[in-house]
Amino acid sequence: MSAASVEGVGLHSGQTCRVHLHREDGPLRFRRGGQEVAASVGNVVSTDRAVTLASGGARVGLVEHLLAALRMRGFFSGVVVEASAEELPILDGSAEPWLAAVDALGAPPPAPPPLALTAPVEVAKGASVARAEPGEEVLDVAIDFDHPAIGAQRWVGGPADYAGLAPARTFGLLSEAEALLARGLVRGATLEHAIVFGDDGPLRPLRFADEPVRHKALDAIGDLALLGRPLHAHVTLR
Repeated sequence: MSAASVEGVGLHSGQTCRVHLHREDGPLRFRRGGQEVAASVGNVVSTDRAVTLASGGARVGLVEHLLAALRMRGFFSGVVVEASAEELPILDGSAEPWLAAVDALGAPPPAPPPLALTAPVEVAKGASVARAEPGEEVLDVAIDFDHPAIGAQRWVGGPADYAGLAPARTFGLLSEAEALLARGLVRGATLEHAIVFGDDGPLRPLRFADEPVRHKALDAIGDLALLGRPLHAHVTLR
């Protein structure tokens, strides 16, 4: 049976998590202590600085990077993710290390029929807006940060471009660190796990000039994977 294992620290919990991926028929799902949590939008219980899923007393967070890697390789089913802790490891902050683990699983099963929209759908929360319109699968992501090294950035692409987002790392502002720590978050964060922007710029070299928006697009791919099937729509995130 094709399988792979990954180990690392949780970004927010600071706990070590051992993850074992293996092929098994059925939906994409996480297994903790003998209980399973399907990778489904209906199991989302939190999106506070990471996506957390829960079902039947089992809980697992920071799932979006692994789900993005599975989506990039065409996995919509047939994988069980066993995790030793409630938060998956952050690794280097990107999806690239997860791709190596997913590749060890072999070829994915056939993709299910896509979800094709017949009318636009829009959701707004605060200043953020997500809109999906009927059409071919396209992801259009834009961010605008009041920071000299980030500012306004935009990324547009389709499934053929998704794998190019895998190396983009999660990012944060040094000015926010104390407030996040006070909330019990980012206890496992180091410069090895994320891009940290100080007042004048990133504390480590960027992999791409537009790495922040690329990572936002990467997260979106992981989020959309929770639909359990391809989404044939033009998705705009602002």
